[in-house]
Amino acid sequence: MSIKKGIALFLVLVLVAALALTGCKPEQKSSKVRLWEVTHSIFYAPQYAAIYEGYFEEEGIEIDLYNGGGADKVMTAVIAGQADIGFCGPEAAIYIYNEGREDHPVIFAQLTQKDGSFLVGRVPEPDFEWESLKGTTIIGGRKGGMPAMALEYVLRDHGLVPNKDLEFLTNIQFDLMAGAFTGGTGDYVALFEPIGSALELEGSGYIVASVGAAAGIIPYTAYAANKSFIEKNEDLILRFTRAIYKGQQFVSENSAEKIAETIKPAFPDSDLELLTTVIKRFKDQDTWPLNPLMSEESFKLLQDIMETAGELDQRAVYEDVINNKYAQKVIDE
Repeated sequence: MSIKKGIALFLVLVLVAALALTGCKPEQKSSKVRLWEVTHSIFYAPQYAAIYEGYFEEEGIEIDLYNGGGADKVMTAVIAGQADIGFCGPEAAIYIYNEGREDHPVIFAQLTQKDGSFLVGRVPEPDFEWESLKGTTIIGGRKGGMPAMALEYVLRDHGLVPNKDLEFLTNIQFDLMAGAFTGGTGDYVALFEPIGSALELEGSGYIVASVGAAAGIIPYTAYAANKSFIEKNEDLILRFTRAIYKGQQFVSENSAEKIAETIKPAFPDSDLELLTTVIKRFKDQDTWPLNPLMSEESFKLLQDIMETAGELDQRAVYEDVINNKYAQKVIDE
């Protein structure tokens, strides 16, 4: 055999061996997840970081993201099987649990630990005081929703009783609140970002206070899936939680500028400088927890707030509604 033929034979054998080895590698399980979020907001930066830093992709997960436009609609999608995982205020899972539904949504990961909304008024108020809201009209959010209840919690903490000391509107759909305000309804409105800052840029409204800073630590938004879905897809839930945990670590370890650059594709119409400003505001007020665990103490506080708002007739059992198994596992890895 000539040297030339020998080399050719050697290369063929190497190629065959390489193909064989490639064929022996186990393929990473790929899963498509229909994720419904309560709204599309910079407030959820750890989630978008998990998407655009490739953490979901690393876990073999493809995210189909939908904007539900309210916690009630998100949970309806979860129950109906339109959504695999719902992302909204944990109060929605408590309402369904208290209805006695056997296959109720279970919360398995928490993303935010403070309210993400800001009170927007019609004029700048650099010396704003919550007590000055007496006698005004506020668009507070959907009745029974976390934004409205957290705002009511803050108002009562400052000696103001909704619909006694001020008019507190809860009859406007969540995704129509900004439009109602710019259309002339109310003196103030509680809005998520980037909508609040967008109104400020237009001169249509001015951020006067942070509801999150005033309310303190609250288990505000979390991921839930039907109990049966979790039981049948434990590996998927674990991988999803791991990606979220990586997103939380990313926003903890990086600057507002870096985070803004990462999540910019999620907000193509928002200026990078605006994104950076809002993210810095959230970081400064300790909006995001370091991990996806929801403690029993914070769950109790959540139900205290719901009771104060007159929205809870019966307390839910922590172990029935919250499953920290997957969050604890990714933390321990």
